[in-house]
Amino acid sequence: QVQLVESGGGLVQAGGSLRLSCAASGSIFSINTMGWYRQLPGKQRELVATITSGGSTNYADSVKGRFTISRVNAKNTVYLQMNSLKPEDTAVYYCKYRGGAYDYWGQGTQVTVSS
Repeated sequence: QVQLVESGGGLVQAGGSLRLSCAASGSIFSINTMGWYRQLPGKQRELVATITSGGSTNYADSVKGRFTISRVNAKNTVYLQMNSLKPEDTAVYYCKYRGGAYDYWGQGTQVTVSS
């Protein structure tokens, strides 16, 4: 079992920045992928960004150049630095851990960007 604890969501004006954090604990595989997804009411959860334990990253086109994902393997923690936020970035953001063919999700953190 893996537990994920997210933090850092909140309310920000358009053009502002937020930083999300997600700490994983439990049975962590040394080779894993962590990432962020987001979901709007009534819509499917969508990829925001992922990062492997080796440091390879992947971003949704909509956030490229604005968001940066990073991680500290020693702390099993992944971060999402979100800059130049837009109202359309408003969503619940979920952290995901994938390791050993298992997926685990965090509880979600609300990000609201006002215009």
